[in-house]
Amino acid sequence: MAQPVSDLKRECRRSKWILPALVVVAIGMSSCSRGGRGVEAGSPAVTVGVTKVVKRSLGRHLWLSSELVPFQEIDVYAKESGFVKDLMVDYGTHVKAGQVMAVLEIPELEAQLQVDKADIKNAADQVTRAEHELARYQAQAKALHLEFTRLNGVFESQPGLVAQQEVDDAQGKDLASASQVDAAQAALSAAQSQLAAAKAKLVQHQTLFDYSRITAPFSGVVTERYANFGTLVQAGTSSSTQAMPLVKLSQDDLFRLVIPVPEAYVRYIKIGDPVSVNVPSLNHTFPGKVTRFSVDVRTDTRTMHTEVDVPNPRRVLLPGLFAEARLQLDRRDDIPTVPIQALSRATDKTSVYVVGADGTLAQRPVEIGLETSNYAEVVSGLNEGEMVVVSDRGALRPGEKVVPQEVTLPEFREPTDQRP
Repeated sequence: MAQPVSDLKRECRRSKWILPALVVVAIGMSSCSRGGRGVEAGSPAVTVGVTKVVKRSLGRHLWLSSELVPFQEIDVYAKESGFVKDLMVDYGTHVKAGQVMAVLEIPELEAQLQVDKADIKNAADQVTRAEHELARYQAQAKALHLEFTRLNGVFESQPGLVAQQEVDDAQGKDLASASQVDAAQAALSAAQSQLAAAKAKLVQHQTLFDYSRITAPFSGVVTERYANFGTLVQAGTSSSTQAMPLVKLSQDDLFRLVIPVPEAYVRYIKIGDPVSVNVPSLNHTFPGKVTRFSVDVRTDTRTMHTEVDVPNPRRVLLPGLFAEARLQLDRRDDIPTVPIQALSRATDKTSVYVVGADGTLAQRPVEIGLETSNYAEVVSGLNEGEMVVVSDRGALRPGEKVVPQEVTLPEFREPTDQRP
């Protein structure tokens, strides 16, 4: 059926309004699309965290753990057997070098000293007697020699006045008295030798008796006590018995820290190198130094025996405490450095992102030298004062404009030196 004329007119008027509306909507959508691309192209530059290349001193350190041991620790034995008469020390007693720690009772040596003194007196009397005998013989020899000299002078000056027999008799007596003097001199020497032997015997026995006073060979602290009052102590030099020590003595003003240095770091170890010894249980760091090492590498552990001396003037350290030694390996002063966070490593190449004065980002290869936990030495590729990116670089591209903002990076902190 044919559509009325009035309806056709109304449809025409409605289509005139719809068509312009669709055109406006399409233009608006096109404008919005172009406007979006314009905002993306003109968006502000990305802000990146940077830090400057600065000169500083770098050093590498090696941390090794071990136990503290006394510099000296010995069992104190008696030189001679005897009973403990006095015991002046106990657990924890601090002693000085030469201080008496115990006194032994040795009756046999006391009696022997009395015998030696009597032998010395007897030998001294023998010497006195021999001296008197020598003096008497010397006087007789002098008189007989004068008599012979006078007779012989008269015989030679006035022949016939004195008989030859008298001269010969005087000469014989003179020679005999001279022999007696020599014999007396030999007897005196023998008596003097006996006196010297008796005195030497007394010195020997007195020296052994002096060992009844047991003294400290060095300053330290008594860490063990094995004997009590009245204990029969065997001589420490006797191999036929199981000798028992009196006490154990440890030096407490100086400690050793024995550390095994790995083979890779042996070349850095030198006598006199300073070492920081951290004792976690005391929350304190003590100064020490490398004093000795074995100068060889053990084949089973590939380490070198190294000893660090740690002074302990305040007697804070104790034997057996766990300690960590911080050894200086190598050090470089006044060198350009960058934070480790600035380095980008790919296979065998290392690079950094550098922000130029105009804000342009550039990727630059660098050569790195000494590295620590925080910084790396720049051998080549950067100059002091240049800014390198230390923030996330995953979305950055060379040639991009960025806004640099200097940041402070956290650093690894090693144990600090605190007094307990």
